[in-house]
Amino acid sequence: MDVSERTQGPIRVIDELGEKCQRLFLTFLQQYEQVEGEIKYLPDVQNLVSPERNTITVSFQDITDYNRTLAGIIQDDYYRVYPYLCKALSIFVRNEHPANIQQKKQFYVSLNDFPGHTKIRLLKTDRVGHLTKISGQVVRTHPVHPELVSGTFVCLECQTTIPGVEQQFKYTQPAVCRNPVCNNRTKFMLDINQSKFVDFQKVRIQETQSELPRGSIPRCVEVVLRAEAVEHCQAGDKCDFTGTLIVVPDVVSLATPGVRHEQSRTNKNESSNVGVRGLKSLGVRELNYRMAFLACGVESTSFSKMSGGLDASDEGGDIDSIAKQVSENDLQKIYEMTRDRNLYQNLATSIFPTIHGSDEIKKGILLMLFGGVPKQTLEGTSLRGDINVCIVGDPSTAKSQFLKQVSDFSPRCVYTSGKASSAAGLTAAVVKDEESGEFVIEAGALLLADNGICCIDEFDKMDVRDQVAIHEAMEQQTISITKAGVKAVLNARTSILAAANPIGGRYDRSKSLQQNIQLSAPIMSRFDLFFVLVDECNEVTDYAIARRIVELHSRQQESVEREYSLEEIQRYIGFAKKFKPRITPESQEYIVEEYKKLRQRDANAMSKASWRITVRQLESLIRLSEAMAKMVCEDKVKVAHVKEAFKLLNKSIIRVETPDINLEEEQDVSQADEAMETEQNENLRITFEDYRKISNILILHMREYEDKHKDSDSEGALRKKDLTTWYLEQMESAIEGENDMVTQRNIIHKVIDRLVKVDNVLLEMTLPEDDSADNPFLVVHPNYVIE
Repeated sequence: MDVSERTQGPIRVIDELGEKCQRLFLTFLQQYEQVEGEIKYLPDVQNLVSPERNTITVSFQDITDYNRTLAGIIQDDYYRVYPYLCKALSIFVRNEHPANIQQKKQFYVSLNDFPGHTKIRLLKTDRVGHLTKISGQVVRTHPVHPELVSGTFVCLECQTTIPGVEQQFKYTQPAVCRNPVCNNRTKFMLDINQSKFVDFQKVRIQETQSELPRGSIPRCVEVVLRAEAVEHCQAGDKCDFTGTLIVVPDVVSLATPGVRHEQSRTNKNESSNVGVRGLKSLGVRELNYRMAFLACGVESTSFSKMSGGLDASDEGGDIDSIAKQVSENDLQKIYEMTRDRNLYQNLATSIFPTIHGSDEIKKGILLMLFGGVPKQTLEGTSLRGDINVCIVGDPSTAKSQFLKQVSDFSPRCVYTSGKASSAAGLTAAVVKDEESGEFVIEAGALLLADNGICCIDEFDKMDVRDQVAIHEAMEQQTISITKAGVKAVLNARTSILAAANPIGGRYDRSKSLQQNIQLSAPIMSRFDLFFVLVDECNEVTDYAIARRIVELHSRQQESVEREYSLEEIQRYIGFAKKFKPRITPESQEYIVEEYKKLRQRDANAMSKASWRITVRQLESLIRLSEAMAKMVCEDKVKVAHVKEAFKLLNKSIIRVETPDINLEEEQDVSQADEAMETEQNENLRITFEDYRKISNILILHMREYEDKHKDSDSEGALRKKDLTTWYLEQMESAIEGENDMVTQRNIIHKVIDRLVKVDNVLLEMTLPEDDSADNPFLVVHPNYVIE
């Protein structure tokens, strides 16, 4: 065959199957009617007149309903017939709008609603070319680049133009010049003006947790997006990709010429007298291939579970515009849920039906799911609306269970462990791309959970350097990166649900919250709610928990009782999050008054709150109030919402205060035996506030007495009985009867004994000639400072 005959024309072979598929698909676009008398895809075709539009989305289910033969051909030979589908669409568009379409404009078909689903792990060579649907979480996105689809080349020797050179995922020149006289095979120049380009983006997706087999490492696959499918997914999104598995050249092996030759030269095991055995030994490169996924349709599932048909990109608006986005059946169910008087409790128990008790924690996590309203000041400062929650408690108090259930329930949630996470793994890492050699950003846990929730277990086990890395993300909700020439500010609009164990494994209620956990003050102030779970022995509670666990193990599904299903709750939360409630003037006054009370209580020396009350707690109160208003689908924050939010915030603060003081714990064995024999001595117990108040009164009086009687023989020391008598005289107006007098005397004796033997605040002094051991002199420790 002559060279000119071989290279003349684009392609002489006619694909009968492709031509048949083109005719059937064109007929489908022209005749398929969703409503009688109205062609379904005609309005979408009219939108393609716009210069920025070039893709139409077609439902595969519609193709199956119209013509099963066409659906079978597309499913079995998708990669082969896809160009013919695009040609059919181009013919249909130009027939409908012959005057408004540019001649060079290309059109593309995007398919969705494909019934099958293939796991990433099961993508083998038998799926190459077949229409397939896969799901995964996007972990890396590359910038959008123009891709050469069809090139027009000019021969540099005879200036012959060679159009329509198809590109197969790498730069492909013509094999030989079409001019029969010219025999050029290497010297060609690309004519950019006459060539065809399309937007191209490469993303990497990873297996989701639900598809991962036990003990396996998540597998990744590169996904190629073209045309309008680009920029439809970001790092952290869980998406469905419809397309086909393809084989592309592995250009990584081409980037390092002569590697095998260099390795063979440095191999000491080879004998030196071996001669050259082929081109491989000279470092000639081979062209290897790898599999990738070419997607024509992208559908994000991150918000589908919680949006209920709502537009995830649109937030806010009035009630009527929000209601129009929901179907009537869903809207009726949402309306019934809003009329529930016990909605707050029912939602909390329905999300965590297998956990007994801990109602405050359930309500706090529920408000975290709704979130507050993000705002931006006139100066451009962003005020976060996400709520951060930290759970601190003893082992086996269901801390990790809360995190696991939230990660399964929330559509965009990342679960990680603090000990196994680094600063780069939590925020973002800068890695080098294998093909281009450029540095790209690979998202960490906080970026993957953008607009979602990040659950961090074992939060106290994190290194201090790693904790510092999330300071910015927890308050400003951004992550700044300056590495390897890459400078970027990334969004991390996520709520953090953390679980931590106290120091030593058990929570010491005699210490403050800061003394119980290894967290810095800046980290603690960024949490809106702190909940403490203490494993206490209680017969009623232990029986209820044991019965609940046994029922869960024996009956499982039958023992789980929910007022609302998870799908209903997800749909309701997605609907409620569209509201942006505003604070009323009455609520503003109430918030200010409650904040003043918190500050006064914090400034009181008698109180041992869990942490200092700052402006961040005021902002937490505002966010919780907005979340309460969202929960009942209100567009205004009322006083009732603020009261409920303040109640939750107040409980999270005062639950970790010091417990009651048992004054009988410090008595010796002989005194304990006497107390058992005399039934009058009941177990004396006072609150820590009362104990601190009594001790401060006694110490102040003793120091005043020391200053007045420095020159006496006792050097200003008071005897124990004199101190007791003085205190009872001061409390004379509050004592009611003889029994109350005996009780108060016993209390003051026990308090003095505890100050001497346990707290070491008071010191006993006895003179050599003094025989009264039961009535020693008492002095205050010189280094003691009153709190």
